[in-house]
Amino acid sequence: MTDAEQIVIVGASLAGATAAEELRNDGWTGGIVLIGSETKLPYERPPLSKGVLLGKDQTDVAQLHDQQWYDDNTIDLRLGTTVTGIDTKAHTVTLDDGSQVSYSKLLIATGSRVRRLDVPGADLPGVRYLRTAEESQALTDAYAAKPRVVVVGAGWIGLEAASAARERGCEVTVVEPQSTALAGVLGEQVGELFANLHRLHGVTLKFGTGVEAFEGTDKVTGVRTSDGEVIPAELVIVGVGVQPNTELAAEAGIEVATPDNGSGIVTGPDLRTSVEDVYAAGDVVRWEHPLFGRPVRVEHWQNAKDTGKSAAKAILGQEVAHDAIPFFFTDQYDLGMEYAGDVPRGTSYQVVLRGDPASGAYLAFWLGDDRRLLAGMHVNTWGAIDGVQDLIRSGKQLDPERLADSSIDLADV
Repeated sequence: MTDAEQIVIVGASLAGATAAEELRNDGWTGGIVLIGSETKLPYERPPLSKGVLLGKDQTDVAQLHDQQWYDDNTIDLRLGTTVTGIDTKAHTVTLDDGSQVSYSKLLIATGSRVRRLDVPGADLPGVRYLRTAEESQALTDAYAAKPRVVVVGAGWIGLEAASAARERGCEVTVVEPQSTALAGVLGEQVGELFANLHRLHGVTLKFGTGVEAFEGTDKVTGVRTSDGEVIPAELVIVGVGVQPNTELAAEAGIEVATPDNGSGIVTGPDLRTSVEDVYAAGDVVRWEHPLFGRPVRVEHWQNAKDTGKSAAKAILGQEVAHDAIPFFFTDQYDLGMEYAGDVPRGTSYQVVLRGDPASGAYLAFWLGDDRRLLAGMHVNTWGAIDGVQDLIRSGKQLDPERLADSSIDLADV
């Protein structure tokens, strides 16, 4: 590529902005156009469900860079602008005002959007979601009035929203159709540990229960569940997952995985899509993981940063085999947790605990049938996550008894 050529990034997301930064750090002096539908400068999402909801931070703490940084780095940042089409043959993207922008290389970092709950009353004022900075600010403002809160969904976002609401003095009920918290992610055994954490902090949990409707006329007043109960609520937070924004890619003829096959834009380890000169990063990419030997799609903050950097290097012609181990973290009440690895849905595994969960500090491991480590996490055991990642990378077979023995260093398991 020459300096006269231009790299276009669709999605002024964490992945997109990180890629732009990496391009400049790696010496690219040509044009960079970063296009995003939101009007706010690119930001990170973790603070939105943590410090902002707790009323400790303003949403601007999540901002990656100020406008001056983009100006200084000659990045053409176009906010409040939506890409409506990609012509991979002409190497152009079409914007919502009808204009077109040419590219030599294109990065799709369109992220994901929340799944909406399609039940009666879903559009009532007071029924909220948590994805954007504006939504986070609206929730933290609503918490200040100490409303009765119903959280629909006991996943990571739902539990963080519930934790913040309790710490802000709200009465909180969580409704979840699965058997316990985080069952689909951590399994029932470890998920129940998180459920107990919320019970200890006064959250009412209703598992095995769906939502039939939201009650109210001018605003939400309650949640009608599948067992016929109506739970009073002035504020409802729906956290039932996200779906990747792959439509733009699919319409352009770029290969996209079906929902029953993991969803996401399909790429190789170098994050290159099925179409020449087009790459993908962030929530939207489903790449062939060279360490795991299978496709992976990850919806967490660290993945957006990691794939953004790797995609930038690949765009510049560097050899890339993106093998970062998926990582995420959560803070709920006095619990801090870090998780590394990936357990595919439907995989058979054994859970091994190291330490006593009742103490508030422990580790959990997910061993595959071949006794190789799929994933591991720590709770309030800081400094342990590097050892977990090393064990995953090693690919060695592990003895569950030694893994559970906290007197044995993880490096010696």
